[in-house]
Amino acid sequence: MQFRSTRLALAVTAVLTVTALGAGTLATAPAALAAGPVAAPAQEATGLPVYPEGTDPGGVGASGFLTYFFAADTSRKLLWTPYGGGPRTLLEVAEGGGWTVGAGDVVVFGDDNWVFEMRSLTLRNMATPSAPAVGIDLRPLNGTFVAVLSPTSVLAQLAKADGTTELHVVTKDGAATNTRKVTGLPADATEFFGSEARDGVVLVGYETGPANARTGGRALVDTAAGTATETYASAEGGRGFGGLQFSASHVAWYEYESGTGGIIRSVDRRTREVKRTVLGPHDAEWYTSLVGDRLVHGNPRTPVRAVSLATGEVQNLLDSGSAALTAPDGTAVVRGARAADGKGLFRIDTAQDGTLKAVKVADEAPLPGLAVDQVHVPDTVDLDRTGGKVTLGWTLSRPDALLDVTLTHVATGKEFRTRVNAPAEGTRFSFTWDGTIDGVDAPNGSYGVEAEATTLDGTGEPAYQGWLMNVTRAPNPHDFTDNGSTDVLARDAAGVLWRDDLRDRPLDGQVKTVQRSRIGAGWNTYKQIEAVGNTGGAAHGDLVGLDGSGILWSYLGKGDGTFTGRVRVGGGWGAYNKITGGSDLNGDGRSDLLATDTAGVLWLYKGTGSWSAPFASRVAIGTGWGVYNQITATGNIAGASAGDLVARDKDGVLWLYLGKGDGTFAPRVRVGGGWNAFSQLVGAGDLDNDGRPDLIAYGAGGTYVYRSTGSWSSAFTRQTTPLYTGEGTKFTNVL
Repeated sequence: MQFRSTRLALAVTAVLTVTALGAGTLATAPAALAAGPVAAPAQEATGLPVYPEGTDPGGVGASGFLTYFFAADTSRKLLWTPYGGGPRTLLEVAEGGGWTVGAGDVVVFGDDNWVFEMRSLTLRNMATPSAPAVGIDLRPLNGTFVAVLSPTSVLAQLAKADGTTELHVVTKDGAATNTRKVTGLPADATEFFGSEARDGVVLVGYETGPANARTGGRALVDTAAGTATETYASAEGGRGFGGLQFSASHVAWYEYESGTGGIIRSVDRRTREVKRTVLGPHDAEWYTSLVGDRLVHGNPRTPVRAVSLATGEVQNLLDSGSAALTAPDGTAVVRGARAADGKGLFRIDTAQDGTLKAVKVADEAPLPGLAVDQVHVPDTVDLDRTGGKVTLGWTLSRPDALLDVTLTHVATGKEFRTRVNAPAEGTRFSFTWDGTIDGVDAPNGSYGVEAEATTLDGTGEPAYQGWLMNVTRAPNPHDFTDNGSTDVLARDAAGVLWRDDLRDRPLDGQVKTVQRSRIGAGWNTYKQIEAVGNTGGAAHGDLVGLDGSGILWSYLGKGDGTFTGRVRVGGGWGAYNKITGGSDLNGDGRSDLLATDTAGVLWLYKGTGSWSAPFASRVAIGTGWGVYNQITATGNIAGASAGDLVARDKDGVLWLYLGKGDGTFAPRVRVGGGWNAFSQLVGAGDLDNDGRPDLIAYGAGGTYVYRSTGSWSSAFTRQTTPLYTGEGTKFTNVL
């Protein structure tokens, strides 16, 4: 159910404007939650993808392009945009880490901001963004990254024990990492760096020669054969400048000349003719890309031009530009502008006449406004059926966002908050709620589920969506907080009553308490206090207390861990030395009460469901019960439909009485001896969510959980619990 709210201020105590939309899918975003008018994205108008305004180019692939920006928290974010439409993918860069793009659509993340010093690598093939990433760890190989070759392989420089280095192809094959040395390079080559790989070939740069007279080198490497096929001399290694490029006809790289600035050194692969193309001052932010035999170049203050390395002919391509990247097919992709086309990305390719042409492939424009397109929140969730968890999701209009989610229990105002920092897939943001608030099982009932989406760079208006979700669980007769989990009550020697809220499911295999609360003082007025389940008609468990005057008093549970003022049930109960309740013994759906008198007669008080007169007149159902010093109603622990009873005799033997469903019991079955180690036995409801009620045994030697098995012949299995650790003699009554 959808509801309207005012920017995360949950006003749900009054009548809510509710629209049933089924299955949690927004047909139309409600006006109250709209973020204002949003301009249509450029892709809708031109059919081109949007290059996000305000971002920088981070790489180009075969099927899309990468941009990066700094978020409001100063972290770097990457955004992959497919050329053919479809959702963008937000990628995270680890603090201090770097990235590069190559081998088609492979984005490589590493542990160093300088790409050629990356050692711990993660490869993501953006051709299939949902595919698992591949990790390649070069640290055990004493290696650093050189170039990416495929979604599962890289070129790496490996250092040997003698201080020399080798170039290797490193491949991840399942869990194994394999290496293969590249041959045909100078034996003393080092400081390797690489270009983008294309068609199984990569251009690498390196240094060689004696330490006091180092010179550079370049080599084209056939990565399938693992050998250098062509080598070229260079005045310097140039690892700090990079700029390696190659085409079918030429190889080229960036160099710096004192007094001149940046130049491109190019070599004709057929004739070996070397040419020098002057760019200009080194700090002018030059960009270059080699397309066939033409060098595309420029800086932010010049037009984008191409110069023929064969003839020196210059061709103007765009009015301006700020970056050029080489695509996997050997074309160039330039971020620039042209009067006829506006700003965007332009692909530079060879035309039929041998010149170059610029074709726009993406419009530079603001990203579409942020909106919540779909809500994936169920109207009702039964946490008993879902293992105590529920996955909540929202499909946004953009992936470069974060989502703040607030779940508010309408009746109490208790809140759960979380932040979803990135989409799980595409633009769908989701998280799995474990059904707790501050570590305690959350109460049943209606929840306002609100989502506030904001862009990562903090621009634009947030998008809001509110929903109503109802949380349910099966009733637990020992639950006083309406959260499905058992609550155990204990009275200390000073007469203070305490409540321990257990988790609804075992944690690390143990039943554990997560919260202790003080209910109140003055409970020493009662000889015995007993949890009797729902006797007053509400879903929550109730209490009775037998005082020293023989009057039985009833306390109705409010469902928040507290109780109403006491109501007098009646007098004459001083004749009983043991009482127990909380089990439905006659199959009418109401909790009943059992009591034994000093003559050993067992009496049944059937529940009425009325808070003012919760029990019917007593009925005798057996004699000889004086042999027992404790009786405990457990609920159905042995597989039949009726509530059962356990009784401990003076020798410490525990006996099981199976309920017949008419308020009487089958003949007793021996459970086992040694139960006199415990001062209290508590029918605690279903502690492990297996559908059967369980038993808690409290004593000086420790407290244990006895899980019911559903079998009358072997009723319990014992487990340890941290409940009441070190407090085995602190409490005089545990219920």
